[in-house]
Amino acid sequence: MAGTERLHRLENDDQTSALGGLSADEFKLAFRHHPAGVALITADAGDGPVAMTATSVFSVSAEPPLLVFSISDQSSASATITKADTLIVHLLSADQLDLAKLGATSGIDRFADTSQWDRLITGEPYFPAVRTWIRGRVIDRMRAGSSTVVAVHALQARLPETDAAEAAAPLVYYSRTWHGLGAHSEIGRQ
Repeated sequence: MAGTERLHRLENDDQTSALGGLSADEFKLAFRHHPAGVALITADAGDGPVAMTATSVFSVSAEPPLLVFSISDQSSASATITKADTLIVHLLSADQLDLAKLGATSGIDRFADTSQWDRLITGEPYFPAVRTWIRGRVIDRMRAGSSTVVAVHALQARLPETDAAEAAAPLVYYSRTWHGLGAHSEIGRQ
């Protein structure tokens, strides 16, 4: 086989699950080499605010405006986010790495620094320094393995004030490392 590519055949793979398919390590390796935008998701279902960092956020439809993300059962924010009616999805810039790390660090009070966050008039906790956030209503949840896929209808947003050419570099997660995209990484336009 060319390079370091590996072909995984079900009959030759002792680590493949009983259901068939790739092992967890193989699956993680595949997605480790697929960059993803970074978001911070916040919610409060009545028991206090929670936050988590996610790289699984993506748009599904513009009409109606829908997005989805997944949340692992192992996340400390899982119980609150899966029962919340509304939430905030913050789309992070490279200069907001501190917020990405805040949502990704376990065992800490993510809302201890009260100067960093506030609540919208509708009650959801949010981080005002983030240039782009979307407030949405959860419209569906689907169990998927050890995670829940959450579908959200976008209701309100804070949008960037500048055009794409002047926008802050987006924060991306790739191969277990944070990256900022910018003009230096552009290789073509569609």
